[in-house]
Amino acid sequence: METSLTQKIFRILLGAFMTFAGISHLTFQRQEFVAQVPKWLPDNPAFIDFVVLASGVVEIALGLSLIFIVKHRIKVGLALAVFYILIFPGNISQYTNGIDAFGLDTDKKRFIRLLFQPVLILWALWSTGAWTYLKQKYFSNKPTL
Repeated sequence: METSLTQKIFRILLGAFMTFAGISHLTFQRQEFVAQVPKWLPDNPAFIDFVVLASGVVEIALGLSLIFIVKHRIKVGLALAVFYILIFPGNISQYTNGIDAFGLDTDKKRFIRLLFQPVLILWALWSTGAWTYLKQKYFSNKPTL
């Protein structure tokens, strides 16, 4: 299953964005990401730091995979969509607890950010061809993975 030039460009852009975000987890925005860790997780500084570092490593791996592992782009797109779903509670926690991070210093800004998560999920699925794969698998019984 081929993807269009536009999808390829957007896949690479998303991969670069994810790689940058992952690197920022490990370096200059580490404390900002600490604020994203949901409050219902254990309140242990070492554990919270581990969550931030581990999610950064996962983001780097997914980002580089989007760019370089073209043969498995559908699987990577599906994995990234699941990852976005798994980290969504952090965004919800930031909103519900009124946590300032990443310049999101009002409830309105934090709420608007919540609306971007579905966009990222769709971007991951569309740009990798995973959206088309899922449609074929579940609606035409002709999967091509």
